[in-house]
Amino acid sequence: MKLNLKRPLAFFDLEATGTNIGADRIVEISVIKLNPDGSEDVKTWRVHPEMPIPLESSLIHGIYDEDIKDERTFKQLAPEVAEFIAASDLAGFNSNKFDIPMLMEEFLRAGVIFDLENRHFVDVQNIFHQMEQRTLKAAYKFYCGNDIINAHSAEADTRATMEVLLAQIEKYENVEWEDKKGNKSIPVTNEVEALHKFTNLNKPVDFAGRMVYNEQGEELINFGKHKGKKVEDVFAVEPSYYSWMMQGDFPLYTKRKLEEIYNRFTAKKNAERLAARPAQPKPAETVAPKEFKKPDFQKSNNPHHENRPYKKPEEPAKPVNDDMLQQLALKFKKS
Repeated sequence: MKLNLKRPLAFFDLEATGTNIGADRIVEISVIKLNPDGSEDVKTWRVHPEMPIPLESSLIHGIYDEDIKDERTFKQLAPEVAEFIAASDLAGFNSNKFDIPMLMEEFLRAGVIFDLENRHFVDVQNIFHQMEQRTLKAAYKFYCGNDIINAHSAEADTRATMEVLLAQIEKYENVEWEDKKGNKSIPVTNEVEALHKFTNLNKPVDFAGRMVYNEQGEELINFGKHKGKKVEDVFAVEPSYYSWMMQGDFPLYTKRKLEEIYNRFTAKKNAERLAARPAQPKPAETVAPKEFKKPDFQKSNNPHHENRPYKKPEEPAKPVNDDMLQQLALKFKKS
């Protein structure tokens, strides 16, 4: 059966040091890119995780420290991986909860921009769990009638995932499904957009599922004491919650989406405060003070006149008379 594709669909699977998206690292990634013309491009990379691989993880996927000691790090591989799947929608088994957020975490650490906007994400596990409730091994046995050879190797699991999706589309082509609200539909069709909608029923904001969208498209906290509350409402009643999440052990992509919501919330609050602020009265017109002018004294022709202190003009001398002579005679007689 051929998938009806408008652009490439990249099936991929990761093997890692563990399942902690924020702390663990990829050790192997395999991609089967299914093109609209039906052709395939396949690439598999072994990755040096820059940390020891725990034995319990190695026992599952069969990759040990010595197997990857000479491999490139994800930071070195990231541009090549991003280019290979650049124009593709993404598909995987449990990919929405693990593979996509883990891949995004590694891209963010490497500083490589990989935009998830306007892509479709088909999680084959979600179709399977919602229709049959099984695991990949059981799904492959159920839909394809075979056992997976080399299970838990990235390429074998990736090919099994692709074959399971093709079988699912064929099996559920006209099968009706009923959601929790009693709405009936035929969700599994040969259209990637329809498969995207059906495998993202929980509408995660950040793939790790720490935040989800409600029916109105508003972001809700999906864990802990605030589960079910709108993220913006939590910011309003407990502002420190944002800092706690940003400093906590959450995936980088979760923090990026949280920061976007917080910036939007802050901008909205600032706009509301500006709108509620009373209009400021216009400043009263001020009267310029009059310029002080010195008294305009009559100037003399003496160039040093302005630098001398003011002196009262002397009265003209009076002519000598008898009284004046008598006063002088009395003065000298006493002395």
